[in-house]
Amino acid sequence: MLPAEQEILDKPLDEAVFSFLDVETTGLSPRSARVCEVAAVSFRGAERLGTLAELVNPGGPIPPACSAIHGITDEMVRDSPSFGAVAPRLLAMLENTVIVGHNADFDIRFLRAEFERVGLKFPGLPVVDTLAIARKNWKFQSNSLGSIAAELSISSEGWHRALTDVETTRKVFEHFIGAFRSAGTVTVGELWKKCGGKTS
Repeated sequence: MLPAEQEILDKPLDEAVFSFLDVETTGLSPRSARVCEVAAVSFRGAERLGTLAELVNPGGPIPPACSAIHGITDEMVRDSPSFGAVAPRLLAMLENTVIVGHNADFDIRFLRAEFERVGLKFPGLPVVDTLAIARKNWKFQSNSLGSIAAELSISSEGWHRALTDVETTRKVFEHFIGAFRSAGTVTVGELWKKCGGKTS
């Protein structure tokens, strides 16, 4: 682990910056599919530090089956920026933060592939996956983001659009972190270990 990553893990939860991340895509494989929407919000404690929400032109058609899930159509992204135009802003936002996502591996695999296509490297950062936390520490009827939110009485409007999913993930995360704090979790590293200790 790099010293910068260890420094993040040693931070108290209230002092760390958490970047909540979600992408919508044109398919399930980052080798053949592309990102068509990316959203991120960053917080330190209750303070919102930044928001990014961009439709992305994937450079090819969006299959109808995917549009049926997230509602993003070819027409909506026709005049949107390419991923390469969005990538520098996303990189700046993620710097020295903890990435949080629901099924974060999916989003990170796509982002890593998109960054490589434009000659950039996705940063190595601690990752907290709310799906892994739910599986290891709670017993929800289903571990989908929508089901967890419903059981926690979190609003569920606008599913499968990136910014809505990011905001929902943040609310679910706040529920989890509140329970962990009560049980004595103090640092990012202690939280990180509760969901498998992965880095991006």
